Amino acid sequence: MSNIEISVYMPCHNYGYFLESAIESVLRQTFDDWELIIIDDNSSDNSSEIMSLYQGDSRVRLFYLEGVGLPAVCNFAIKNSRGKYVIRLDADDIFDENALIVLHNWLVRRPSHAMVFSDYYFIDDSGEVYAHERREKIYERNNSLDMPANGACSLLRKDVYEEIGGYREDLGAQDGFDLWNKLLLGKYKSGNVNIPLFYYRRHSNNLTNSNQIILDARRHIKFDIASEKIEKFSPIVAIIPCRQNYDFAPDVWSLDIQGKTLLERDIEKCIASKIFDRIVVASDSDRVKALLNKYSDYRLSYFKRDHNNTIRSASLVNTIEEVTMYYNLPNSGIVVVSYSQAPFVTTNTLEEAVTTLILNEASCSLGVEKMNEKVFKRGPHGLIPLNTFNGLNSDFDSIYREANIALASRISNIESGSLTGSKMVYFTVGAEECYYVDSVQKLKIANIIALEE
Repeated sequence: MSNIEISVYMPCHNYGYFLESAIESVLRQTFDDWELIIIDDNSSDNSSEIMSLYQGDSRVRLFYLEGVGLPAVCNFAIKNSRGKYVIRLDADDIFDENALIVLHNWLVRRPSHAMVFSDYYFIDDSGEVYAHERREKIYERNNSLDMPANGACSLLRKDVYEEIGGYREDLGAQDGFDLWNKLLLGKYKSGNVNIPLFYYRRHSNNLTNSNQIILDARRHIKFDIASEKIEKFSPIVAIIPCRQNYDFAPDVWSLDIQGKTLLERDIEKCIASKIFDRIVVASDSDRVKALLNKYSDYRLSYFKRDHNNTIRSASLVNTIEEVTMYYNLPNSGIVVVSYSQAPFVTTNTLEEAVTTLILNEASCSLGVEKMNEKVFKRGPHGLIPLNTFNGLNSDFDSIYREANIALASRISNIESGSLTGSKMVYFTVGAEECYYVDSVQKLKIANIIALEE
């Protein structure tokens, strides 16, 4: 069995309850030339007992590791695989019987592509289908490549995997996002078929539910990749806009949250980043200058903002243009708008605005919050839902709101009077960072939230 076409590898950690269904879905494949590699990563349930039921099948190979984590398991499995192509099936998921034949046929016919992935069904603990996740055709209908393929059920050429160095093992999550970006950096193409070819199980033990772990890993990957290109976008300038009037209180920037003003919190998160070449506080109030004297960071400066550009209907582009002209900033650079009224935004989020723009070769990147609740607009006969949840979800169905938390824009956009330019991309931010202080009541709540930081 040295010449195998497809190696299916199945990581398992305490998924004994689902394991048999996953294995059987491989055995039922209408494509015959495969091997199945099952890796038990230090399970404490009955996973090894289930695995032993298949040890007599020459197509099935069993391995046992000592709790090395998912990315390391994947690297181990592919290193020990004998197939020309590799594909992962998690031990709690299920292949459609035609998964391998469809994906293999698609990739064989497209030698310029390195990977192909499919749509999928969501299933619950009991295996009941409750949704169909659809990804629009990349390069045809969807030219935004910031959304990776699912780490499972993606068929990949093994020689390409070896060329890009496999999975990172230091983050413990977002293995699919890591691989996706390595493929893009190598200028490899990926494709997708709009057929649901596996059943993706969502339950309480999914790593997918560990939102903070996933967010941190994703940001780390983006930062590391973007660091290789960041010099081409110099200078990177953080701008903190402030004003005296037109908010729910005069000089909102000076309001206090647990002993620090909103502006102090914002300045300190900008100073904590090493990617900013300059940090500019733009305000029409000279009171800001006294506050800046508290800091010794050479990158920090005050810019006197034109009062006419602080009215609510004035575009922020006017102020940014003032700053870029005053400091003679070249068009190659990036400006990052940081909002002092968003007190819980982190340094990592400000940096993610930059890395998202760079990785997508975009003109602007915007921090947004995904709306998981139904959102409506008014119609002639009542309310019309903008985001429908009818069991068939496309990646174009999601609704996002601008949270006024972080925005990165190429300086070249400003000359044309645009903050966003021709290609605006986004990155999602957790609800806890999207808190925006625009009322006395929200300021009080922010003080309570800050006590738990």
